Amino acid sequence: MQNAHHPDLRSRHLRITEPSPWVRRFAPLITPGDDNEGDNGGAVLDLAAGGGRHGRYLLGLGFSVVLVDRDIAPLADLAGEPRAEVIEADLEGGASVFAPGRPLAGRTFAGIVVVNYLHRALMEDIVAALAPGGVLIYETFASGNERFQRPRNPDHLLRCGELLDLLQGRLQIVAYEHGLDETAEIPGVKQRICAVNDLGTSDRDDGEPGPHPVTPGD
Repeated sequence: MQNAHHPDLRSRHLRITEPSPWVRRFAPLITPGDDNEGDNGGAVLDLAAGGGRHGRYLLGLGFSVVLVDRDIAPLADLAGEPRAEVIEADLEGGASVFAPGRPLAGRTFAGIVVVNYLHRALMEDIVAALAPGGVLIYETFASGNERFQRPRNPDHLLRCGELLDLLQGRLQIVAYEHGLDETAEIPGVKQRICAVNDLGTSDRDDGEPGPHPVTPGD
């Protein structure tokens, strides 16, 4: 988990080992694909993985997982896990990690999980890396958090409705929240979204995609 966030915040992130309730809630929407697909279309991407709490959770659900972070030392124990691919990459330095010649170039994923991380230059690439039917689960700090604690820099805070604006008309929005969560593992103002890349798939007369359960794990 990178970002220009204060080191104290990163340290707090690494001490948390349980997956976010938002990720646990929507992970069941991710459909395992064929692990033999050359573009990793059956894998889940844990971007800015930090200590790997979400990647580890997804591995426990049976997924193949690609974990990417600038500092992969906290992920060293996954080296012998055949379904885990750990990639060391600077997500904010130079060309996008999805650009030609970079580690995620041309790859698509059945699911992408991003928690407590924001680098706006990657947002378009993240959406483009979703395979058909792929699920995006995104959660990070949002405007208003500056009143409470770090991060306070607007570069690291989603603007009100920002994820909706980015995804509307491109992915099917399953759930969205923006507000103060005092019960979160790191309390603060959070923006969360779950969306599915299936707007072009429909068996309805009106062309609308079929709905997804908002509590799929129940």
